[in-house]
Amino acid sequence: MALLAGKVVVVLGASDSRGMGAATARRCLEEGAKVIIAARSAEKVAAVAETLGCIGARCDITQDNDLQQLTQMALSEYGQLNVAINFAGIEAGGSIAELDRETLLNSANVHFAGTALFIRFMAAAMGDTGGSIITTSSQTALLAAPRLAAYAGAKAGADHVMRIAANEYGKANIRVNAIAPGFTPTGMTEGYLQVPTIEPAFLKELALPRLPSTEDIANAAVWLASDQCFVTGDVLDVSGGQTLNRIPTVAEMMAEQ
Repeated sequence: MALLAGKVVVVLGASDSRGMGAATARRCLEEGAKVIIAARSAEKVAAVAETLGCIGARCDITQDNDLQQLTQMALSEYGQLNVAINFAGIEAGGSIAELDRETLLNSANVHFAGTALFIRFMAAAMGDTGGSIITTSSQTALLAAPRLAAYAGAKAGADHVMRIAANEYGKANIRVNAIAPGFTPTGMTEGYLQVPTIEPAFLKELALPRLPSTEDIANAAVWLASDQCFVTGDVLDVSGGQTLNRIPTVAEMMAEQ
């Protein structure tokens, strides 16, 4: 039997057909789920939804009303919500010496507060019937990479919220976990990968011989979403073993060959 047969899945952060959100939605559909994808851009998410053959919705993770409306769409269309997966994110780089309050607050609003409220509203829609909520962590939250304090700090805080949520919602049979992707080729990262030294710099720090793919992330999400999973409060590292080593420095990524 398909792993997600009969389940209703919401995937937030699926505005690019090359991204983790779209890949995960595709795998959920293949495993028998009914899927609603969402993103801040209504136009982009509609295009991805048309390609996948599922429902698309506009949802900004920084807006509580949007999150509530997304849960109501799942309930009104399918009568239930079993799985909620959050890939929404923004870039936030710079050394601490360069940081300003706006950068910190923007990252916290999306990655920290957004994650906490995503969990809140999705869990409320699941009720006491149980389900699985999956958020997105980062290798930068597991390893102390320079120049990513605003991003990594918010992600690390969200990871701890996830653990607390796993404790609070466990009695309702709701599992809450996170996936920490490694450096994964997507639409967002293709510009970085055009620099020929970046991929070798990352490969040097991996235990396995290739970068993770969006399909690797999607497969991990499907397992966490399925009834085969008896895990909660955990950050699943899907990096090919990068946390056994480190994130390469900017100098190494930009080194001349």
